[in-house]
Amino acid sequence: MTENKPHCPGNARSREALSPTGAPMTRDDLPPPNTKRWVMRRKAEVVAGVRAGLISLEEACDRYALSVDEFRSWQRLLDTHGLAGLRATRTKEYRNGPEPRIGPESRLGPDSTLHQIVRTYTK
Repeated sequence: MTENKPHCPGNARSREALSPTGAPMTRDDLPPPNTKRWVMRRKAEVVAGVRAGLISLEEACDRYALSVDEFRSWQRLLDTHGLAGLRATRTKEYRNGPEPRIGPESRLGPDSTLHQIVRTYTK
């Protein structure tokens, strides 16, 4: 028969979460405190770590010099758009929605208000 071992919620080192890749993640797998380059995976690891209780929100913000608003935006983007939402090169698209395209690929008709404005300013 298997023994039930007591769980110690105060011991964050014994906790595990799933990383963005689906592999088990412990506190030691979190990005280093001196991280300068925030790629999608690292942002997602911090969000997963906070959600799983590997690190508190306050500690994550202190450790990575983040504001609570910045962390919350990572969380919201991850929930809304998945891992791709954390891509820095597409920030504007994911935060504000896609911008209308102007040019031959635009689906707006030639008499639309947007095209009239563009024609006015490009003459």
